Amino acid sequence: MTLADDSPRTLTATVEPAVTDPPAAVRPPRRRGPSLSRNRWGYAYVAPFFLVFGAFSLFPFLFTAWVSLHDARLSDIGGGEFVGLDNYAALLGNEFFWNALRNTITIGLLSTVPQLCLALGLAHLLHYKLRGRTFFRTVMLMPYATSIAAATLVFATLFGRDYGIINTALEAVGLDRIDWESGTLSSQVAIAVIVTWRWTGYNALIYLAAMQSIPGELYEAAEMDGASRWRQFVHVTIPSLRPTILFTVVVSTIGAVQLFGEPLLFGGNGATSGGGRNQYQTLGLLMYQQGWSNFNIGQAATTAWAMFLIILLVVGTAFGVGRLRARREGARR
Repeated sequence: MTLADDSPRTLTATVEPAVTDPPAAVRPPRRRGPSLSRNRWGYAYVAPFFLVFGAFSLFPFLFTAWVSLHDARLSDIGGGEFVGLDNYAALLGNEFFWNALRNTITIGLLSTVPQLCLALGLAHLLHYKLRGRTFFRTVMLMPYATSIAAATLVFATLFGRDYGIINTALEAVGLDRIDWESGTLSSQVAIAVIVTWRWTGYNALIYLAAMQSIPGELYEAAEMDGASRWRQFVHVTIPSLRPTILFTVVVSTIGAVQLFGEPLLFGGNGATSGGGRNQYQTLGLLMYQQGWSNFNIGQAATTAWAMFLIILLVVGTAFGVGRLRARREGARR
């Protein structure tokens, strides 16, 4: 007789460990396509800009530098003889260059300083609630939208020696007539008036947009302290607008160095000499005269690069002064 085995049996279950992802540190890198293929649409979107920039900005910029090192003529730009820095040495010894540089600086100062001061004042007035603010903003922008040729011809008529309205007004108050075109300072003042008229409204709108970003709490605190509008303008508005003022100074300086249309058309005859004695010839006029009147395109390219270096010097100085002022203010705080 066989006895059954009554001892309890032990059931064992095999539990498989859960499958988990490996830590991020030991995960194998995912295969990715080439970066050029992955971002092809981004490159396709920005390619037109770089193509246009390369064709119409970068290439002329480098080609002008190459031409400035050659004795090139307008009829054969690519066949000029390599002269190195002789064109630059000749430019520095050219009295017409220094005369044009002096005229450019004088006209730039006579136009930029009043222009930015007037723009700042107009923007401050329009910053407050006035009736018809939209109308005044539109009117201020109209001179900027006016053609340079039209504006210059109108002002040339106003500054006419015999029948100009300005001389008529001077004569009405007992002053002598002024030959605005033939005088050195008078012609430069007249051209500066044209530039100021065209660009004051444009800069005023830039200042106005910057003023609207100034927190109103600053004006409220100044008003609670008893500050008048003038003191608010001096101690609140101007310190807040320093970056914008620096920007407009730089842009206006670049425009002054490149001034061309107003002095070209002021005489009324389209002459590129800038007056009978070159009394209002600017660097832009000198460059045009060298290249398209004297056909010396190598010297004209040299003048263009001199203008570029002057702009770099002025812009670098302005930004250096701005940074130094910002560091001093940061140290005081």
